[in-house]
Amino acid sequence: MKAIQVKNGIYWVGAIDWRLRNFHGYLTQRGSTYNAYLILDEKNVLIDTVKGYLTTELIERISDIIDPKKIDYVVSNHVEMDHSGAMPAIMKLLPNAKVITSQQGEKEHRLIYKEDWNFQVVKSGDSINIGKRNLNFVMTPMVHWPDNMVTYCPEEKMLFSNDAFGQHIASSERFDNEYPLETIVEEAKKYYANIVLPYSSQVIGVMEIVRKLDLEMICPSHGIIWKEHLNTILENYEKWSSNRTDKKAVIVYDTMWDSTEKIAQVIKEAFEDKGYHYCYYDLKDTHISDIMTQIMEAEYICVGSPTLNKGILPNVAAFLTYLQGLAPKDRKALLFGSYGWAKNNMTVLERYMEESKIEVVYKTNINFIPSKEQLNTIKQEVADII
Repeated sequence: MKAIQVKNGIYWVGAIDWRLRNFHGYLTQRGSTYNAYLILDEKNVLIDTVKGYLTTELIERISDIIDPKKIDYVVSNHVEMDHSGAMPAIMKLLPNAKVITSQQGEKEHRLIYKEDWNFQVVKSGDSINIGKRNLNFVMTPMVHWPDNMVTYCPEEKMLFSNDAFGQHIASSERFDNEYPLETIVEEAKKYYANIVLPYSSQVIGVMEIVRKLDLEMICPSHGIIWKEHLNTILENYEKWSSNRTDKKAVIVYDTMWDSTEKIAQVIKEAFEDKGYHYCYYDLKDTHISDIMTQIMEAEYICVGSPTLNKGILPNVAAFLTYLQGLAPKDRKALLFGSYGWAKNNMTVLERYMEESKIEVVYKTNINFIPSKEQLNTIKQEVADII
């Protein structure tokens, strides 16, 4: 395994996860990378490691450049196991190396790995000199774990940004001028929607810091390195974190005997007639993480289910549970469905929206099969409120 030079004396030594297809319930059709970086100076520094099963790949890439035993510092920006899984093996090779991490990072390392490594705890504003270069640390708690921090090298104008600005892409290409930009942004958006979205208020604070840095390169922990399209990803992060929505609706449903689907179709037509962009998803066919990527910029979330027993269809319940955890702010909900002898579906849908703090602006529930007149009424009612 070969290391890839990022800048003179700085190398990507991470691992490519071609097999990854699911990340905490988030569908990762393009796989991922776990990015680790090696800086050669008077003191040699490894920034982050990789998922445990790819440890050999990491060690081989490091060994392509130097003897791993010559590493003096291991900077752990984030202790989640896709970043730190190789730590036990790496630290056996580096018994005298210091682990640079946040206070919460030290605690989490000890809880996860039960090891008494040589920790050096840093806080925002701290730095270490490694020779020609300095490494500055900024705490970014809850983007997206409490231990999170980023590392900035002012001499190289490089930000090692941890999970921020990342994407799940498995690729032999490492830089944004080597891979289709549209795909990188699409995957960065999906990553934000399914991982970072609940922490947007913290991201706003990070963006204020990042915009003040003199930057030539952003090196995230997953995916492609940003060097020619920095403004593209920074502008998108500012939009996503600010919770700005477009004139857009996402219509999501599951159906039993097509009654709920008939209602979904006329709701779709109402948005189309009003000039809205819209996405239309049967939950039997579309993964919830792909739907969340569209919801991030949508003004309206329309959710439909018939009653099943005392609740709603399982696909809809799973989607709403996922939505609740990701907590998009200031959205409007339209709820719809059908029932036979029990109206429980609407009660459950409303409870999810209340718990998610999403305002319900319209709801309709049809007994058995909707008539043409009922469908026309629903279409007009929806058109009147949007």
